Amino acid sequence: MEVNTFKGCIFDLDGVIVDTAHFHYLAWKKLANQLGFDFNELQNEALKGVSRKESLEYLLHLGGLHFSEVEKLELAESKNSHYIDMISNLDESALLPGAKKLLLELKDAGYKIALGSASKNARPVLESTGILPLFDFIADGNSTSKSKPDPAVFLIAATGIQLLPCECIVLEDAQKGIEAAIKGGFLSLGVGDEIALGQADHVVPNLENVNVNTLQHLYNFPIHSTIS
Repeated sequence: MEVNTFKGCIFDLDGVIVDTAHFHYLAWKKLANQLGFDFNELQNEALKGVSRKESLEYLLHLGGLHFSEVEKLELAESKNSHYIDMISNLDESALLPGAKKLLLELKDAGYKIALGSASKNARPVLESTGILPLFDFIADGNSTSKSKPDPAVFLIAATGIQLLPCECIVLEDAQKGIEAAIKGGFLSLGVGDEIALGQADHVVPNLENVNVNTLQHLYNFPIHSTIS
C-alpha cells in the first residue's frame, strides 16, 4: 500500500506496550482450574486480541462446559477480578523495552497516538504505568463489542485521532490484530515472531530499536514528514 505520509500510530496494549499478557493467561488458567480442567500457554495463544466474552466461550468449549448467559457474565467477571488482582501493583517496570521511548518520540514529533486494544482494563493499566498522558485517544473493549480480526477497534481509534486508516501504522503482536489492521486498510507493524506475524507489512522482534526514523524508513516515508 502506498501513501505519501503517515500521521499517527495505533498501538495494541498487551505484548506491545506492556507485559500483562501473561497475567491474562494466569487469570484464565485460574478460572479453568476452578471449573475443573487445565488450560495451557499454547491454548492461550488463541485468545490474543480476542474479547473477554469470546475468550470465555473458547475456554468453556475446551472444557466441554455449558452455562447460561447470566452464569457466563459471572464467570467473565470472576476472571477479570483475578486479572485486576494480579495487575494491581503494576508500575513503569511493566513497560516493554523501547515502548515509552517510542511513544515519547512520536509525541515530541507531533504524531497522533491512539490505543486499539480489546482489553477493558486498558485505561487503568496505562495510568498505573504512567503513560496515559501520551495517548490522544483510547479505543478498547469498552468502545466496541467486536473483536479482532474485525477492524472496528482500530477504525474507532483512527476516527478518534481524526486520521484515515492509510495515515496510521498499527503496531500489533497478535496474528488476529494484524488481520484486523489489513482489513481496515491500515499499515501494519508486527511486534514479535516473524513467522506468526508474517502478514504484516513489516515485523520487528520488539520496540527496543524502533524510532520515528525507523518507521519512516520501513514505509518509505519522507524523513521530514509534515504533520498537519
